[in-house]
Amino acid sequence: MCTYETARVELSGSGKGASGWFPLSTATVYFDHPTHAPADHTLNIDFLNPELGPGARLAVELGPGAAQALAEAILAMLGRAP
Repeated sequence: MCTYETARVELSGSGKGASGWFPLSTATVYFDHPTHAPADHTLNIDFLNPELGPGARLAVELGPGAAQALAEAILAMLGRAP
């Protein structure tokens, strides 16, 4: 079910879109109905740089299990990094 809650994270990084690489400044995370993924609800992550306009956005829609696995993999890799 939708929570209508959104987490916004300021970050720095790079993303690759249709026009090539661009700097990222923000990520928005929310649990809602997907736009494209074949599921009732997904964890949605939008990576973006609002200063560059709507073309500077990467959208990800993950099922709950995939989102959990990704979060665990990220934490595991960060725990192993020097």
